[in-house]
Amino acid sequence: MSGPPPRKCPGPIKRCPGWNAGRLSRKCLRAAIANLLSTRVPSPRGGGPVATVEVREFKEVNMKGGTVVAAFPSVGLVSTITATYLISTLKVDQVTALDSADFPSLSMVYAKKPKFPARVYASLDPKLAIFICEMPLPMATHRPVALALLRWAKDHGCRQVVPLEGLPVDPDLPATGETSVWGVGSTDGARAELDKRGIPQLETGMIAGVTGVLLNEGRWLKADVIALLAEARFGMPDARAAVSLVRTLDQLLPEIQIELGPLQDQAKSLEDHLRRLKDQAKSIVPPEPVPSEMYR
Repeated sequence: MSGPPPRKCPGPIKRCPGWNAGRLSRKCLRAAIANLLSTRVPSPRGGGPVATVEVREFKEVNMKGGTVVAAFPSVGLVSTITATYLISTLKVDQVTALDSADFPSLSMVYAKKPKFPARVYASLDPKLAIFICEMPLPMATHRPVALALLRWAKDHGCRQVVPLEGLPVDPDLPATGETSVWGVGSTDGARAELDKRGIPQLETGMIAGVTGVLLNEGRWLKADVIALLAEARFGMPDARAAVSLVRTLDQLLPEIQIELGPLQDQAKSLEDHLRRLKDQAKSIVPPEPVPSEMYR
């Protein structure tokens, strides 16, 4: 005889009554399979599973009082162009990488070396960290990435986080003068800093993605987050808008001196390089719903 079926598992799998006898309840078996296959953890807000993001420290760095500039794929790739230019012109070292089972399986190769697509570079003089993400982030990872970045900034004593974004404009409209750049601050102090630096503030609108989460969580946590938003052509790299974004960033952060000439000279080659990366990523990352473009 096979004996009575095992009772319901009262807790962890090794406490199942059928464990030692080689028999597991169906509930235990389902739990074991779920634990083996799952790469997610329960949401702390009770809203279901969320993606997990791992912060991997390559090097310890003292960033007390510094700034984190954050660049995610955006309209016109203006944020990526800006961050790439900062990394290439300032004396920075890679100090951290962000990784997740929910990220696309990508490795970026530069100077024969593989790099994580989401990583942090840092300079000690001036104290500036640059977070760059060279892949489209799945929507489920937006909040975990934002929270991981805010936690990193807090743990390293940074005074503010400055995410960079693009605002979509009609690509068929003729270019007239300098591209407009707007600021949004998460706190009274952040908004006062925008006023002090003469940067116009966005009155009304909607900002999606990681930058939107950074602004909301910055307000909730009373952390200074200043988003800079440059008008850019939709669907194509826009180095001209990136030049305006770099100029405004230089205006916001007087401790750094950024020469714009090389960026203006390299604009075309940067646009071509980023267009190729974007096309390659399309074949790896499935498309997701695009939020409304009502920004202002």
